[in-house]
Amino acid sequence: MTATLERTTSSTPAAERCCPVVATGALVDDSQAETYASWFKALADPTRIRILNVLASADEPVCVCEITEQFPFSQATISHHLKVLRDVRFIFSKRRGTFMYYRVNRACISAFPEAARQILNG
Repeated sequence: MTATLERTTSSTPAAERCCPVVATGALVDDSQAETYASWFKALADPTRIRILNVLASADEPVCVCEITEQFPFSQATISHHLKVLRDVRFIFSKRRGTFMYYRVNRACISAFPEAARQILNG
């Protein structure tokens, strides 16, 4: 038998429930859950965390070659990690000549703590 959590709006009589009713606050909707999951997935790699830290510490956009110099990986590997971060909009990129420059999307980063609060506090 599988136990399930029920919302406080349940009409199931208390005697028929397998466990106490769980009171919930505002629930994260499907769209928010998808967005937040993509954020956590992007941050689930130590290299991406470190790249984000490098970019967040910089006052100006950083050239991909400067980022690559700080890691023991090829430029292709770093570019892959940058793409993952860019796809979830944690960072922005801009081409200058033949080089790509990256900077942190401060609005997205500042939204992250609120997302965590919504997930954990309901």
